[in-house]
Amino acid sequence: MKFELQATDKQSKARAGKLTTAHGEIETPIFMPVGTVASVKAVHQPELVNDVKAEIILGNTYHLYLRPGTETLQAAGGLHKFMNWERPILTDSGGFQVYSLDDISKITEQGVKFKSHIDGSTHLFTPENVMDVQRQIGADIIMAFDECTPYPCDVQYAKEAMDRTHRWLDRCIRRFDETDPLYGYDQTLFPIVQGSVYPELRKQSAEYIAQTDREGYAIGGLSVGEPHEDMYEMSELVCDILPKDKPRYLMGVGTPANILENIALGVDMFDCVMPARNGRNGQIFTSEGIMNIKNAKWAKDFSPLDPNGDSFVDSIYSKAYVRHLFQANEYLGRQIASLHNLRFYLWLVKQARQKIQEGTFAEWKNVMVPKLQNRL
Repeated sequence: MKFELQATDKQSKARAGKLTTAHGEIETPIFMPVGTVASVKAVHQPELVNDVKAEIILGNTYHLYLRPGTETLQAAGGLHKFMNWERPILTDSGGFQVYSLDDISKITEQGVKFKSHIDGSTHLFTPENVMDVQRQIGADIIMAFDECTPYPCDVQYAKEAMDRTHRWLDRCIRRFDETDPLYGYDQTLFPIVQGSVYPELRKQSAEYIAQTDREGYAIGGLSVGEPHEDMYEMSELVCDILPKDKPRYLMGVGTPANILENIALGVDMFDCVMPARNGRNGQIFTSEGIMNIKNAKWAKDFSPLDPNGDSFVDSIYSKAYVRHLFQANEYLGRQIASLHNLRFYLWLVKQARQKIQEGTFAEWKNVMVPKLQNRL
């Protein structure tokens, strides 16, 4: 993988770059739709390419390991071939999912023992076998196995989890470097910065991660309930430490406003379930604000779903029609909202990239953020 830094904003730390992978180029800043189980919910792969214009998607190691399982994925020739997706894929390590299942998991120095949410069977994730699983999945970019702390947590636990994440990282790197890709193309390993919302811990972790000299870096343990101000403080601190010539990926973030604010701090890559999940619940993100399409006020509004949007659904369906679909519990409504929201997120980061290249990102961001938070 190669990363080329192409432009920086004049009044912020925002960057525009280009990632080159075995499955294609990615222009940053970029948003990655979440395809947890080899599927971005309610969206066909051709729609992701032609309408959403996704350049990279995310798969989840925990879920793919459990179902369909690595034996099936390897027999298919990897995740790209299994789901017929020819563009880049990033997989997370499963660390966040294990954290979210903390009532049925146990963390030790060896790794994490957990019970499947599907059938209750017991499994063990270690730094070594998580690297093996991600080799079998075959994503272009894979994540180191980490321990994601909840919010809030005390500083002692945050430090213990950070130190363990660093020790696990050393094991991940050893395993990754001593194994080969399975499908004839290179894979790239991103370490993950931890440390909760404690500046000194984040500083230590970013410095430890940076000295590993990998091709890119991830920022984990945020967007887990902390105030947005704390998220921004930690993002800025970490981005100021991580190498300028490598991509930075902020995991699990977030709202459109969160994304613009973190771009301004130097983040290049984002993922979040929010656009599709909130869309399935009737929340529509637009450049003028947030619309709850279920509200009665839209019942006789026959104007386009989003006159400023450039997904095909924005112009051919009215607000009244999409509201009707939700009221009638028709799945088409959820599909339309998901497509719109995913396209809007990709449109937003492309607009950000253009403004960075023009040197006007900061001014544009300051105008956009309040609008994005409007309730329509």
